[in-house]
Amino acid sequence: MALNKSLAIGDTIVNPGQRVNINLPVADLYTATSLSMPVKVICGRRAGPVLFISAAIHGDELNGVEIIRRLLKRKSLQSIRGTLLAVPVVNVHGFLHQSRYLPDRRDLNRSFPGSAKGSIAARLANTFLKQIVTKADYGIDLHTGAINRSNLPQIRGNLGDEKTLELARAFGVPVIVNANIRDNSLRASAAELGMPVLIYEAGEALRFDEISIRAGLRGILNVMRAIGMLPEKRPAQRIMNPVLAHSTSWVRAPASGIVNTEVQLGGSVSKGQRIASVSDPLGDAEEIMVAPFDGIVIGCSNLPLAHEGDALFNVAAFKSISRAEDIVEEFTATHDQ
Repeated sequence: MALNKSLAIGDTIVNPGQRVNINLPVADLYTATSLSMPVKVICGRRAGPVLFISAAIHGDELNGVEIIRRLLKRKSLQSIRGTLLAVPVVNVHGFLHQSRYLPDRRDLNRSFPGSAKGSIAARLANTFLKQIVTKADYGIDLHTGAINRSNLPQIRGNLGDEKTLELARAFGVPVIVNANIRDNSLRASAAELGMPVLIYEAGEALRFDEISIRAGLRGILNVMRAIGMLPEKRPAQRIMNPVLAHSTSWVRAPASGIVNTEVQLGGSVSKGQRIASVSDPLGDAEEIMVAPFDGIVIGCSNLPLAHEGDALFNVAAFKSISRAEDIVEEFTATHDQ
């Protein structure tokens, strides 16, 4: 049996068989109160890959925090192969203020690779990249939609990479989306390291969504089995075969006003189908919104108010819309128990 290797995070060395809590220092508050990024390191006795799981890179995206909390309570982690790096709150400052951004209003996920002498966002990105990401072989980054906007559970990633596509399918949510790598994002820095990273998008900011949390937890365990960190379930667990969206498009409000929605998140739509109306408060003017093509609604605004141009529905197109409908229905039935 090959033994696992020790791992150094900050000033702490974690040896095989240890579970260690580490606090990585980040910028203090104005009051000189010290803050730190919490990290749980589970170093298995047997050799295997290193996986990082992160949440709250955007400080108001909370589902991932709960997913990691539940993951760390799983007894199966007592016998993992390799090492798990769990970071439930990356953007500590944003988390404290229930804000997507850092105090300097920068988006942490547009601040990589960062710099040890840069802005507060650059320094935090640099710390997370050097202390966590560079130590790993794989990564899963947990996200939600924005405030008042929900996402159907989905995996995003560079699906042109075979390993990323394999793990995206293993995760087991209904939809996977090929997402271009954005400059200065976590995925961009991981790609330079040759590391497959999955982005799990589900639910809404500042809200817990039980289906999204359950699906995220199951998905992480599925990936850990796929890369050999956990043994396969006996009898073998059936993993959902997701559908790959070949394009997505936001449908925007044609005018400002009150929105009456006629489709739900996860619902199927046909090209030209009426999906919402936007009217003024007096009801004198009304504009109709229609689906741009046959597809599934994978993201939507929950706010019944909109300005002209606001993105209200994210519709994904598939080769087989009927199969996509079946997969979404199966997913909902499985996780709504």
